[in-house]
Amino acid sequence: MNLPTRLLKTLTLCASASLREIKSYKLQLKRNYKLNKIIFSFILICLLIRLCPYFAPIHSIDIAQHQLAIEFTDRNGLPLGTILTTDQENTSVVKLNQVSPQFINAILAAEDGNFYQHGALDLKAIVRAIKEAIENRKIVSGASTITMQLARMLDNSPRTITAKLKEVWLSWRLVAGMSKDEILAAYINRLPMGGNIYGVEAAARIYFSIPASDLNLAQASFLAAIPNNPTYFNPYQHRERLQQRQKYVLNRMVKEKYISDADAQQIYQEKVIFQTRQQGIIAAPHFLFWLATKNNTPNLESSPIRTTINRPLQQFVETQVKQVIASLKANNVHDAAAVIIDNSTGEVLSYVGSPDYFNEVQLGRNDGVQALRQPGSTLKPFVYELALEKGVISPHSILPDVPTHYAIPGAKLYSPTDYTNTFLGPVRVRVALANSLNIPAVKVLEKVGVETFLNRLRELGFAHLNQSAEYYGLGLTLGSGEVNLWELARAYLTMANLGKSQPLVTTLNSSPSSNSQTLVSHNWRLIIDMLSDRYARSTAFGVDSVLNLPFPVAVKTGTSSNYRDTWTVGFSSDYTVATWVGNFNGEPMRQVSGVTGAAPLWNRIMLHLHEHQAPADFPPLEGMVKLPICATTGLKPTPDCNSVVQEYFSFQDQIAYEKSTDSYLSPVYDEWLAKQPQLNFNADNFRIISPRNGDLFLLYSGGEGHQKLEFKASGTLNQPVEWWLNNRHLSTQSNDAIFWHLRPGNWQLEARIGKLHDQINFQVELGNIQPTKPGFSVANPTKVPKVID
Repeated sequence: MNLPTRLLKTLTLCASASLREIKSYKLQLKRNYKLNKIIFSFILICLLIRLCPYFAPIHSIDIAQHQLAIEFTDRNGLPLGTILTTDQENTSVVKLNQVSPQFINAILAAEDGNFYQHGALDLKAIVRAIKEAIENRKIVSGASTITMQLARMLDNSPRTITAKLKEVWLSWRLVAGMSKDEILAAYINRLPMGGNIYGVEAAARIYFSIPASDLNLAQASFLAAIPNNPTYFNPYQHRERLQQRQKYVLNRMVKEKYISDADAQQIYQEKVIFQTRQQGIIAAPHFLFWLATKNNTPNLESSPIRTTINRPLQQFVETQVKQVIASLKANNVHDAAAVIIDNSTGEVLSYVGSPDYFNEVQLGRNDGVQALRQPGSTLKPFVYELALEKGVISPHSILPDVPTHYAIPGAKLYSPTDYTNTFLGPVRVRVALANSLNIPAVKVLEKVGVETFLNRLRELGFAHLNQSAEYYGLGLTLGSGEVNLWELARAYLTMANLGKSQPLVTTLNSSPSSNSQTLVSHNWRLIIDMLSDRYARSTAFGVDSVLNLPFPVAVKTGTSSNYRDTWTVGFSSDYTVATWVGNFNGEPMRQVSGVTGAAPLWNRIMLHLHEHQAPADFPPLEGMVKLPICATTGLKPTPDCNSVVQEYFSFQDQIAYEKSTDSYLSPVYDEWLAKQPQLNFNADNFRIISPRNGDLFLLYSGGEGHQKLEFKASGTLNQPVEWWLNNRHLSTQSNDAIFWHLRPGNWQLEARIGKLHDQINFQVELGNIQPTKPGFSVANPTKVPKVID
């Protein structure tokens, strides 16, 4: 073969080879492109997956802990108890900067030494864990970061591959929405610390009785050891196991250069004392549960909440409640409640809701302080104060305690009476209030107006009196509404502070509310003077009752209808004490009133409060002067007045007092006077009480000679009365009454005893009527005299 031929063949072969290489190269490029495309797509998908959490980040507010246990202490830091979560967990929340740095270092060293250097996942730890698992053919160590552990706490799913992938997803979302410090804070507040204890703050307080901020290195290393296996390392049951785990934590801290090896050895040898765990509520359970649920509970992150309660005083009152109830058991009395308030600050020092909160059979969880009950006569001081303010009565006013009837549309005739069913006739305001007389109180309310009084009660804080004035009616002053002991205590605190109203203070963590108002103060002093007058209340309670103490106190009792509730509320210059005794199930008590039910408990508490120092006297009344008055008229006494007392007058009323001379009782007392022993009244009260001046009587056909009219006088002092009719003397048949046959005409009737006399006019007319009963006549329907056959 010649040279050209060979050269051509060679070139042909080269060209053919080049084409094959080109095809191969193109094929390779195509394969590489597909691979790159796959790799790029994979990277893009991974990138998109990794970016997805940033479209659904979890922020700290999203995982804020709302179900928290609340720890309470008394005013001096003594523990009262802890209210657990609805899941019965003891969980507290604390900010990261309020946790000891020693614990932060210990938990980081034990659980995630590179927490601040990696993201949601620790790739180095994952590689290490895989390598160790391959070498040992079992899982030797985990690779969960603190972020992943937090994710697991938030979604406590079974340990499966799906759950693990979900855990990673949540971890990425946490990192996308929260800073490292926020993640760490959320983590340490959820750490399982043994039993039902969760979070470093709860653990520090339960195990060491200190806040998490005060943990030293030894205590911190112990607590950091528990979360790895809370049951296995329980401090109360497995102290030796926990110490071994503590040693591991200390070694990790040395490796992370938080402490030296010498420090670790020294701390390991240090003896740490765990406090004996106090179970449940120590004191004031009703108060703690009420405070934990009411709307204005302080920020729970400030737990423990320092309350105003005085624990020794609280426990004393709890004991007294049980003893008083035990003494009244035979009278079908089972429940009681009490509140004590510091007058100067409005702080609640004691709050007892029942004899035994944990006695479910006796409905012990019912809170007698907040329960709505009829207050009996405990509202009367407020209607008298309002009446004094409005000027419808004065301190020296005389009020009628006589049979009284009120016609109420659509209801039975309302006839208020006292529980004794007796009437005292003319009584001073002081006596009416101090002896808790019902009819004078109703008459005062009638003058003031129910609507006006209801508005005043609402100003005093009786928020539960939310019905209309028509709903309560005149019975409002006798307890026809429903209030609770809390509201009563606050209202009497207002009285003790001379009209300065303020909310009751229950915690010392927050500043006191400035929401206060001042009602009239001048009249409060008068009411206090009346309620602290042991002699004024002696008619109903005696001078030496349980209401009388060896120091000045103003006090009022109350008893609801059918004896279902008894109350005693009163105060010294230092403290206000409100007590209630009754039955939660509504059963009436037997032979128990305010002075025998709630008053003994009130008495014990008051004496205890002032055991070491008597309170100051109440402030004196200013701008008033005491003057002698006749007890039955309220006016300047005449020589014939047989009961002279001292009472307060304003300077303006003093002028009218000096000019007053008439001591004649008004006709409102006639019916009552007719039933009273005459020796109780002076000659100035001598008068005709039947018939009344201006009466008109109808004589039915055929009634002449049969119908009789009683002539009756009062204030006769058991002396014979001379009766004169139209200037004609009638024979005297008795000391105070005779009967006269009705005859038509205009008549002038006169009664005489010596120089004393009284005169009235009446008429008798013929009427075409028949008697409703044989021997009875019908007179003016507004004036029904006593007419007998």
